[in-house]
Amino acid sequence: MARIGAFLTRTRGRNGKLHWTDWLSYAYLGVAVLMMFGPVVWLVLSSFKTEADLQRFPPRLLPYSQETVVVDGQANPLPAYVDKDGRKFGMVRRIGLVAQVVDPAKPSEVLKMQFNELKPAEKVALATENYTELFQRFNFPLYFWNSTFITVTSTIIMLIVNSMAAFALSKYQFKGRGVVLALVVGTLMIPQTVVLVPLFLITSQLGLINSLWGVIIPGAATPTGVFLLRQYMLTIPDEILDAARMDKASEWKIYWRIILPLSAPALAVLAILAIMWRWNDFLWPLIVLTRNDNFTLQLALNSFQGEMTTEWSNLLAMTVLTLAPIALVFMFLQKYIATGIASTGGK
Repeated sequence: MARIGAFLTRTRGRNGKLHWTDWLSYAYLGVAVLMMFGPVVWLVLSSFKTEADLQRFPPRLLPYSQETVVVDGQANPLPAYVDKDGRKFGMVRRIGLVAQVVDPAKPSEVLKMQFNELKPAEKVALATENYTELFQRFNFPLYFWNSTFITVTSTIIMLIVNSMAAFALSKYQFKGRGVVLALVVGTLMIPQTVVLVPLFLITSQLGLINSLWGVIIPGAATPTGVFLLRQYMLTIPDEILDAARMDKASEWKIYWRIILPLSAPALAVLAILAIMWRWNDFLWPLIVLTRNDNFTLQLALNSFQGEMTTEWSNLLAMTVLTLAPIALVFMFLQKYIATGIASTGGK
């Protein structure tokens, strides 16, 4: 920690004084941090706001809620308001522009005041009911399980299929290898929307509509994964494979016992990317899955937006819960993405 602190506080100026380049660097880094984490902080804080606070203009960063006061003779706590002199009242009712308020010190005396002369008494408070309502109104554990099952299963299948294809394209010499590689890489230029209709027809013929496997199987192989793994496997010396063949090792054993362990850095990168792709996938699950019990978290998020109204408080809370797992994965494993892509030659 001391080394990190010393690194972050280093300056080019002498005697601890800041050089103009230091000011420029700190300003640049400050703006970058604000642009990267500002929306995330705003999202998390907004997820704890009430629906009324979210509709407030101009918006405020921190979540606020109106205070209440307990007044003798009133069955329920009254919303608190403050007049221009700073006195706090509880509002009994409002009729047009006239508010009937009660001073907690004089509960038997009802006063009439102009409503525009009163301000709500507010305090910083977290609306945790935005999160608790999710488990009461929606089957959040089921949606979470569907997303987790699709993400984990798709990632495992993708790693196996892509690594096999990359192994063949990098270590076997056969006619048309360059053409096959060109076709695989060329599919990157085809937009996903172009293949949605034929992909849906094939999935429908296989009887995979409204099945989690209908989301998993079409993404079993990706050109990006094949290209990334092939570039890394090219760096593995062919002499190792020749020595294994001389020891009577089968091609499957060479792939399983030699290629996969040596390709672990590239496999880790592809696994991280696959987790982020599948977890955040929305369009294809939206097409394949129509039953509520098969919905993923992304589709459950879409259900909060109605035709006439949108429940923003629950929607923001659900968004935070949906982003939390993938954010943790990226936070702890992002260094492997940079090192792995650098070792594969990808940009």
